[in-house]
Amino acid sequence: MSTVNRAVVLAAGRGTRMRELTESIPKPMVMVRGKPVLQIIVEGLRQSGIKELLIIVGYRKEVVRDHFRDGSDFGIQISYAEQIIQDGTGRVVSLAQPFCGNDPFLLSYGDILIDPAFYPRLCDLKDAEMSIAVRRSTEVFKGGAVYLNDRFELVDLREKPKPSEATTPWYNAVWKNRPGANTNSPTQFGP
Repeated sequence: MSTVNRAVVLAAGRGTRMRELTESIPKPMVMVRGKPVLQIIVEGLRQSGIKELLIIVGYRKEVVRDHFRDGSDFGIQISYAEQIIQDGTGRVVSLAQPFCGNDPFLLSYGDILIDPAFYPRLCDLKDAEMSIAVRRSTEVFKGGAVYLNDRFELVDLREKPKPSEATTPWYNAVWKNRPGANTNSPTQFGP
């Protein structure tokens, strides 16, 4: 059974590089194989044992709220918090504090699809204060550049660095944080 039963999904972004696709909907609601990306994520989280979900909304928030409502149609309890100013991923985590309290939670992006089979592995990591899933890319400057040491411990994370500044092949995809974790110190890297 999963040790984490709450998740926070970041779905406030507009998706300005997607132009006409996101004029009337937020980026996480773009359709992929007949479903919004965010719905695929919500279903994957539910299947991995997540029971309560906080969706951080912003741009065109009513589209997300109208689709998911309280989550009962999706078999999960959904709450919402609004990110008024789009000022990065790090600050938005503070919006999750009232929802998560001192409980562990999984933080996921609402516009990045990962294999749902990875969610249970992230939820069951018990030996780390915080874990982060990363993906290798030559374009880490488009997201969060993740810097790891030789023991695969997180030593730095930089949100959207300039292309010439990114000196790592890793970018971030999803987080798990244990309450009281010191996120300013190196932490164990999760697979």
